[in-house]
Amino acid sequence: MRIVFIGTGEIGGGCLEAMLDSQVHTVLAVVTQPDKPVGRSQKVTASPIKQIAFKRHLQIYQPEDINSASAVAQLKYLRADVFLVFAYGQILKKTLLDLPEKACINVHASLLPKYRGSACIQAALQNGDKETGVTLIWMDPGLDTGDILLQEKLPIKATDTAGTLHDKLAKLAPAVLLKGLDALSKNKATRTKQDSEKATLVRKLNKEHGHIDWNKPQVQIDCHIRAMTPWPSAYSWVPEAGDQKMLKIFTTIISNRAKGKPGEILRIDKHGILVAAAQGGLLLREVQLEGRKRLHAADFARGYNLPVGTILE
Repeated sequence: MRIVFIGTGEIGGGCLEAMLDSQVHTVLAVVTQPDKPVGRSQKVTASPIKQIAFKRHLQIYQPEDINSASAVAQLKYLRADVFLVFAYGQILKKTLLDLPEKACINVHASLLPKYRGSACIQAALQNGDKETGVTLIWMDPGLDTGDILLQEKLPIKATDTAGTLHDKLAKLAPAVLLKGLDALSKNKATRTKQDSEKATLVRKLNKEHGHIDWNKPQVQIDCHIRAMTPWPSAYSWVPEAGDQKMLKIFTTIISNRAKGKPGEILRIDKHGILVAAAQGGLLLREVQLEGRKRLHAADFARGYNLPVGTILE
């Protein structure tokens, strides 16, 4: 089939590569977001999808607004069978959805209808879900509301972070996509309506979402830390000379026996820093003080002269 790939995030790279390597599909063009400043240096950088497209000598479109008249005209000219959308960053309006001969298909990194929106991987971890997955949907003008074409599940391990789960879903997605496209090309693709009453809309994360609430049980805090890793990073505030500094926390071990005030440092030894929660506590293993490098928690505590009894906020 003749396909236009519409995406921006790194998670869609495997799907684009899979279609390019396929013997039965042709990628006519790639649509991705305009190059944007990235990181502390604010260097203008192409999206991961554009970088793949450039290396593979594909036609690339980067409209500011994909629903603009000029963008619609460009995409209409391509006469695609399928628009494939994966982590693009804009909602396609009906004018665009009606262009392909067969369908607009969205690859979504969660088990719809449970999580709709942009931070679905983090939501699954933060809520302590035991599984997630990849869903293909027939797109409509809503946000992740279309009928389900295909869905495959993936177990979530107790050690998974948003980073590791992202990579696992990125590996699963190409096989699910090719299976769905095969069904579509043979006119055997099915449609299953979503139950909107079971849906939760998940908003985009910002840095403030990483703040740890030590007044929650230790299991919930552990889920939060794993959900915020590697970005925006889970953090607490530690006192310093009458001020506070951000302490990012990356890995922990759950402790059921810890007792103390929420956020109180109970013990520091070679294993790490034990901090109390509302129920039990967490042994901090890897941390990073703002402006410093990432360290084992015990090494950080020695260098920072962090006393037992300190309250993390």
